[in-house]
Amino acid sequence: MPRIDNDIKLDFKDVLVRPKRSTIKSRSDVELTRSYTFRNSKKTYSGVPIIAANMDTTGTFEMAKALGKYDIFTTIHKHYSIEAWKEFAKQNPEIIKNIAASSGTAKGDMEKLTAILQAVPEISFICLDVANGYSEHFVEFLRELRKKFPEHTIMAGNVVTGEMVEELILSGADIIKVGIGPGSVCTTRKKTGVGYPQLSAVIECADAAHGLGGHIISDGGCTCPGDVAKAFGAGADFVMLGGMLAGHTESGGELIEQNGKRFKLFYGMSSATAMEKHAGGVAEYRASEGKTVQIEYRGDVQKTILDILGGVRSTCTYVGASHLKELSRRTTFIRVTQQLNEVYSAFEKK
Repeated sequence: MPRIDNDIKLDFKDVLVRPKRSTIKSRSDVELTRSYTFRNSKKTYSGVPIIAANMDTTGTFEMAKALGKYDIFTTIHKHYSIEAWKEFAKQNPEIIKNIAASSGTAKGDMEKLTAILQAVPEISFICLDVANGYSEHFVEFLRELRKKFPEHTIMAGNVVTGEMVEELILSGADIIKVGIGPGSVCTTRKKTGVGYPQLSAVIECADAAHGLGGHIISDGGCTCPGDVAKAFGAGADFVMLGGMLAGHTESGGELIEQNGKRFKLFYGMSSATAMEKHAGGVAEYRASEGKTVQIEYRGDVQKTILDILGGVRSTCTYVGASHLKELSRRTTFIRVTQQLNEVYSAFEKK
């Protein structure tokens, strides 16, 4: 018999952060850098724990260069050639500490990842990324990866429940990617009916990971700086962004001109667009689980990043967190039925 979990599960849109007395004089006094030591690799990290997603429209070398100026992380998509990696590393050794090489679990993925890590030995992070982190094949691949690269820090996912977070950490992962279906160009929930509200997923998975000395990434569902702050407040160690970083100069893809306006494509990595580009089309046994959208060109990513960082700093001042690491301890969420007063949204100047 199917069962129903009647516990309430919440998304970012369902809550606001309650303000608290604060002694912080200015947003500029807030420290956003975090330092971690990872459970399995034993390596340390220090930086601003926001991550560009490993999509070929956001996890680009150009994005890594732009975000590296702010000590922000980029998971590079898995479709670059070995030669492109060598060229990038030769010109940009100072930001290699803030990037991860990505891999799936398909045939040939382990071989290509190995070749990248041999070509660029300075890379210390691996992002093992599949849509469904619950498969036994994925866990076995992770165990093999940990044996092969014992000193690399491994990000792995995606999952949304505590017991699977624990299994992946015990199988060799250091940082677990949390999120199934919340992304702006993900249609998994529509096609499969599977998913989990992102705020609750982060709270529950962070609790499970931290109990074992592991870490998590909140992956997907952020639409504005306030959502990024809520993800950190919920216990995320890192927050991964796709849609918020799409449509910029540094995003992948060509500029499209239509009716005097400029656009860039943004699409899920399980979309028909991505599968036609990288796999020759959608296989008969599966459905596309992503959509393709045209985003009006947004210029350089710097303005967006400053907006996000400014928003998170402001959240910290509202709750009295002088360091980002204090935010989750000082966050109380209140349930709401409305986030914003939208009466004049249609008249907003762009």
